[in-house]
Amino acid sequence: MMLSSRALRYEAGQLLILDQQLLPHEQMWILIENPEQMISVIQALKVRGAPLIGVAAVLSLADWYVKQKPSRADFLKKAEAMRAARPTAINLMNAVDRLTSCSESAIWQTALDIFYEDVELCEQMSLCASEHIADGDGVLTHCNTGGLATVGVGTALGAIQKAWQQGKKIHVYVDETRPLLQGARLTAWELEQMGIPHTLICDNMAGVLMSQGKIQKAFVGTDRIALNGDFANKVGTYSVAVLCHYHKIPFYVVSPSTTVDAHCATGQDIPIEERKDFEVRGVEGSFGSVQWASQGSPVFNPAFDVTPVDLVSGIVIDNISYSQTTLKSGILKEKFKR
Repeated sequence: MMLSSRALRYEAGQLLILDQQLLPHEQMWILIENPEQMISVIQALKVRGAPLIGVAAVLSLADWYVKQKPSRADFLKKAEAMRAARPTAINLMNAVDRLTSCSESAIWQTALDIFYEDVELCEQMSLCASEHIADGDGVLTHCNTGGLATVGVGTALGAIQKAWQQGKKIHVYVDETRPLLQGARLTAWELEQMGIPHTLICDNMAGVLMSQGKIQKAFVGTDRIALNGDFANKVGTYSVAVLCHYHKIPFYVVSPSTTVDAHCATGQDIPIEERKDFEVRGVEGSFGSVQWASQGSPVFNPAFDVTPVDLVSGIVIDNISYSQTTLKSGILKEKFKR
């Protein structure tokens, strides 16, 4: 049995995770031998991206279950701890719930199904969303939404890749994505690997480019979608949406159905993870660490923000593109609410 993606591998009975904290300067794979270790790498953002977190979590649980044959009670205890590793990314909860609800004999196969499903959903949504990208577009993206965030081609970055492969002459503007620089470290690296023309910018430069007419579309991913179309994504996404709204630039969200929260009515119901203050006071990476702020300065560090559906031009979920009007009509509630 072998599974392979840009950031996750399962080969010779071993689960390996690419340490994304070391990118782009070093590519090191971490051997995951138990669920506790997976929880640790998820919380340290060595593995990240809502779809990838869900897949990695269930493969870790299933691999441990098959090898250790724990009691049902022990398995459920490990699964609950895994489920709580990141509070905002609903893919994690959805994937773990799916694994714990199946029979014991189906645990490994269910984990495999979740892996292959993400590959297929990435293909569907990226092709569908690429239809919104025109030849000659300047496209802004925020955070990282490619093969490092999924086990397929990605979500928003997958759509950009498909548009490029279709022969559309596009240019991608990459928000650095403070404070953890997922855009600078990861998205720019992926675009470089794919040979797609791009320019890295500080987050506060997007408005200047919009005023100069250099950005025609914005594409982002998401960590949780409420049933009314509000969504949570990496902090800074709301600011991009507001800028797009002012400049009348179409703003699209690209997501698998596994990111829809069937129990969440609006964005106000989405829990927002707050992370440690040292992430804002400085930066850490394979190059070492730099601290530029006083230890005595209080810090506000939400990992995500919520963008209301009123600022969204459309959300692509799997192979369907929903317009703002359709979203506000209650289509997601009708389709996904349990």
